[in-house]
Amino acid sequence: MLTAQDRAIVKSTVPLLESGGEGLVTHFYRMMLSEYPQVRSLFNQANQASGDQPRALATGVLMYARHIDQLDQLGDLVARIINKHVALQILPEHYPIVGSCLLRAIEEVLGSDIATPQVLSAWGAAYNQLADILIGAEAAIYDEKAAAPGGWRGGREFKLAAKIQESAEITSFYFRPVDQQPILDFAPGQYIGLKMLIDGEEVRRNYSLSALAQVGRYRISVKRESGGVVSNFLHDRLSVGDTLELFPPAGEFTLTDSDKPLVLISGGVGITPTLTMLEAALATQRPIHFIHCARNADVHAFRTWVDELSDQHPQLQRFYCYAEQDDSVDHVGLLTEEVLAQWLPQERDLDAYFLGPKGFMGAVKRHLKALGVPEQQSRYEFFGPAAELK
Repeated sequence: MLTAQDRAIVKSTVPLLESGGEGLVTHFYRMMLSEYPQVRSLFNQANQASGDQPRALATGVLMYARHIDQLDQLGDLVARIINKHVALQILPEHYPIVGSCLLRAIEEVLGSDIATPQVLSAWGAAYNQLADILIGAEAAIYDEKAAAPGGWRGGREFKLAAKIQESAEITSFYFRPVDQQPILDFAPGQYIGLKMLIDGEEVRRNYSLSALAQVGRYRISVKRESGGVVSNFLHDRLSVGDTLELFPPAGEFTLTDSDKPLVLISGGVGITPTLTMLEAALATQRPIHFIHCARNADVHAFRTWVDELSDQHPQLQRFYCYAEQDDSVDHVGLLTEEVLAQWLPQERDLDAYFLGPKGFMGAVKRHLKALGVPEQQSRYEFFGPAAELK
């Protein structure tokens, strides 16, 4: 039970988290991943090495401490965490491991003068409160997905039915269930979890679904990342006929019902979730502006498909921006505010969805705001750990 005194103590640690939170959670991850190998598969080691995961957790812990007495102020943070957990199949037995390591990290990093028994007790109660919230919400989603048509709980075996190269960097993977039973539908923009065994070690990853769930199959489209353990395994070692486990689709970054003009903006492999949004929106009468940015034609995936849709659907306008010279695109260089202004609908009361590298998304967010698009109608998602867009 979190008392008023506990809340006050947790809030008093906010200045410490503002100055040293990232160091604290870096120590936490190092400790947990070395002492509890059973949870290593739940974390992307590349995000650990880059510091993205520690920074994301430090931000989350800080926000939780700031709003410990007004959790509704956390906004979409809790929903994002829950959906990521569901896609990776985080279970109640994982939470005590995280809790014990977090308290040890607080004690070891801050020292006994600051991390007094009262502080540790307050943070223990705060963590248990958050864990109860997450466990309850995740259990409800697991139950809902298991009960839905085509749904299931935990891992389900799927076979790779096809593997198609979409560009010099991106390949699509089509999966069908081994049991040949129906599969769960999903909302445009959602992702799916994969469980693989790579060189004897279990690894889990989330990938956006890049086509609607038609004819009993799921499609993901994966960019080969330099040094990426999973992306290179999928590209080089996973063959048609091989099987792996998939977890049910999840994700809160989804296309909402609306009759407002729709703008889909992507950079690089950020195009993947916008493809399902585009498919779904074409079944309506709303105007669609599809904007994609890439380095060059070799790495631009799905261009032919989008072009064909544009020819077939007058409601769809598409615009392409390449960093390198190419006479076949609408703009060469960066997607500037001036260029975006030309490509947006005249009516700025629109719904915008954008994904891509962090710097790209930060620029798009600034441009949309400057061009008069309401901030609450400007939506984005991170493929990896969430971060702040300046």
